[in-house]
Amino acid sequence: MNSDELRSSFLKFYEDKGHKVVSSSSLVPKDDPTLLLTSAGMVQMKPYFLGEATPPSKRLTSCQKCFRTTDIESVGDNSHCTFFEMLGNFSVGDYFKKDTITWAYEYVTKILKIPPERLWVTIYLDDDEAFGHWRALGMPEKKIHRFGEEENFWGPVGNSGPCGPDNEIFYDLGEEKGCGKPDCKPNDGCGRFLEISTLVFMQYNQDASGKRTPLPSPSVDTGMGLDRTLTVISGKQNVYETDLFADLLNKVAELSGKKYGVNPDDTTAIRIVAEHGRALAFLIADGVLPDNEGRGYVLRRLLRRAALFGRRLGLDKPFLAEIVKVTIKNLNHVYPELKARQDFIVKLVTQEETRFEETLSTGLEIIENLLSAKSGKSKQISGADAFKLSDTYGFPIELTKEIVSRSGFSVDMDGFEQEMDKQRQRARTSHKFTPGAQTAGAAKLDVKATAFVGYTCLDEKAKILKILVDGKEVNEVKAGQSAAIALDTTPFYGEMGGQVGDTGEIVGKSGKFTVTGAVHPTPEVTLHNGKLAEGKLSVGDAVQAVVNMERRRDIQRNHTATHLLQAALREVLGGHIQQRGSLVAPEHLRFDFSHLAAMTPDEVKKVQQIVNDKIRQNLLVADEQTDYKKAIASGATALFDEKYGDVVRVLRIGDPVVSMELCGGTHAASTGEIGYFHILSESSIGAGIRRIEAVTGRGAEALVDKRLSTLDEISQSVEASPENVKEKFTAILNELEDARKRALALEKEVAKNQAASLLEKAETVKGVKLITARLASESQTVLRETADFLRDKLGSGIVVLGAVSAGRPVFIATVTQDLVDKGYNAGDIVKKVSTVAGGGGGGKANFAQAGGKDINKLDEALNLVKSLI
Repeated sequence: MNSDELRSSFLKFYEDKGHKVVSSSSLVPKDDPTLLLTSAGMVQMKPYFLGEATPPSKRLTSCQKCFRTTDIESVGDNSHCTFFEMLGNFSVGDYFKKDTITWAYEYVTKILKIPPERLWVTIYLDDDEAFGHWRALGMPEKKIHRFGEEENFWGPVGNSGPCGPDNEIFYDLGEEKGCGKPDCKPNDGCGRFLEISTLVFMQYNQDASGKRTPLPSPSVDTGMGLDRTLTVISGKQNVYETDLFADLLNKVAELSGKKYGVNPDDTTAIRIVAEHGRALAFLIADGVLPDNEGRGYVLRRLLRRAALFGRRLGLDKPFLAEIVKVTIKNLNHVYPELKARQDFIVKLVTQEETRFEETLSTGLEIIENLLSAKSGKSKQISGADAFKLSDTYGFPIELTKEIVSRSGFSVDMDGFEQEMDKQRQRARTSHKFTPGAQTAGAAKLDVKATAFVGYTCLDEKAKILKILVDGKEVNEVKAGQSAAIALDTTPFYGEMGGQVGDTGEIVGKSGKFTVTGAVHPTPEVTLHNGKLAEGKLSVGDAVQAVVNMERRRDIQRNHTATHLLQAALREVLGGHIQQRGSLVAPEHLRFDFSHLAAMTPDEVKKVQQIVNDKIRQNLLVADEQTDYKKAIASGATALFDEKYGDVVRVLRIGDPVVSMELCGGTHAASTGEIGYFHILSESSIGAGIRRIEAVTGRGAEALVDKRLSTLDEISQSVEASPENVKEKFTAILNELEDARKRALALEKEVAKNQAASLLEKAETVKGVKLITARLASESQTVLRETADFLRDKLGSGIVVLGAVSAGRPVFIATVTQDLVDKGYNAGDIVKKVSTVAGGGGGGKANFAQAGGKDINKLDEALNLVKSLI
């Protein structure tokens, strides 16, 4: 039985038992903030076990993609993998222990045909019910062992969630693999017993504090590692001998020219490259991008570890793309997302590996130097050195630790963390929101919440709850004072989610306050920053809060346009597009997204056309409050890595839907209000991240007006209609080019004549012929050609010329080869000469050039030449 057959047989077995087969969820658990990556089959079942969502069936089965970061350093041995597949069957308040145990035993013995005498079982200490069921199946009592919570109680995935006692099924590899003790049993650590299946009986929900409460309905979560089970039923010694890795290992061996299974170090390296290459394909397919933290850091760490071990195999050029291609080819029939994102996966792996290769050799050399410098001294690399390797050369700290440990060294992790803390502090200092003096004490305000009515109202009655001046609470604010005001109700949108805060006025009977911005010192409270324009306002005053309507409408147009933009980008560039940041201001919008290459002009044009087409269709923009999981299930787009509450706001554009995103911002009522959308620029802001800046509405109108006005002014200047400006400009440029060529030819003729006279004035200094002169030509081309002409005519000698080009002094020096052989160097000469004029430069021994800053020093600089011979 191969891996495909094992996967299919498990799902069919449980489907025949009334289970609904569900697809694997993503490795990125978007609806579970407690997890970095999906690490078990029950992750997508968690809402069902907790009663938060209704399952499609009370009986479910799946083959789930899983990833565990704890095993990265162990990959390469016989058993550990980062990526693996978990076969599982699940009961949501339906069957419990008896059926779970019976069916598991039936599948293992009848379908997989594992001899019953090879099976052992462990159960929880007081689980007599499970013990009885195993005995009823004929399992000998001596092969059923009881253990406590450490071994047979399954805790929650993450820091909270469903949990309960479990049973574990072990395969006996034989007495010869054991410790030799008469009471040898599972969990002894001797390697004789291999766990192949875990049956978890979910009876409790554990909160973050560790408190357990009974679940509404006891449920079942089982897990059978496909990789490990395949090893057992195939009679192999480890997972790398199964068909899951055969093609991957062969590809690494082919690329490196090394043979698998011959040299232990080579074998380990081949395994690491194969395993990590497989994992990379799945992580990227599910939307993970390289980063310096979180999931992106895991991806980067894996890729760089694989690149390092590839280097040890002699692979000194990027190669990992070939490994991921094998994974995609072999498993896309099971996981179609691999094929759908193949181009993106391959490009990203190649790009990231190439970037690391640029610093890998330097980093390894630095490590080697550090180890050599400490020979006979402390066997510890300093935290500062480890941080430099991470920050400057891209070596994940785990990789540095692994490399130096091979030479018996360790890393000062306390020192490393101190350096990391310093970096984080620098980042916070340069990027954090600075509230200003008047809002400095806002977080401590005794204000429960500000009711926001700004989705439907821009002019609302309110009451002043608090006033801050210079960060301190006061009872009133007077004319000319800057302050921050908290209201009980507000139509002002506080800066959040990339959208800037509103401006406007807060007007009372005795004063008027100009709002220059609204912010959230806490998620529930809105503060209105600004200055009192006239009169005074006091705590408790009844006021009218009025938003600047035109500015708000500009913001709304831009915000709705960003949603249309993201939908258009996905249509043109592909489904891998993910929002990575945004700015929604009244004047313009900015949208950052994941994409590897610069967009072509045609792609930019196409995206702009799609957005404007949706604007002209005047599509309805609607919002609703709904359950987060329901929103995601219906296809709503959420910000990657963003954490959401249980209730979210969903914004839909069009029917049928053109765009559907989770968004708390303010928007146009229909796309027609946007007017026109124009992309100003598309650029890179980092590896794999692009940025589009654009304008809409009044901003787009202003842009068009400005550009048309400029066009009219130009057309009048060149005496042509706007329609014919391009042709007129082309003609003018051609005329200018012809004139430039004539002028250059004239300059060359003048220089040639000057050169002839210079030959006659050549001096001999210490037996060396020397020509030093200032030319009238501003062309550096003429200067170089003249220097070459003079050098060739001299036969043996040195030529140093100077001129003024673009308002700056320039120098060129040439030395004939016979004098180069005697130690004369044009680079040294021109460097010293240009220094006099406040510049610098250099070049080769036979030819060099330099520039200066002070044209008044040009002649003085040339006069220095004689003293340098």
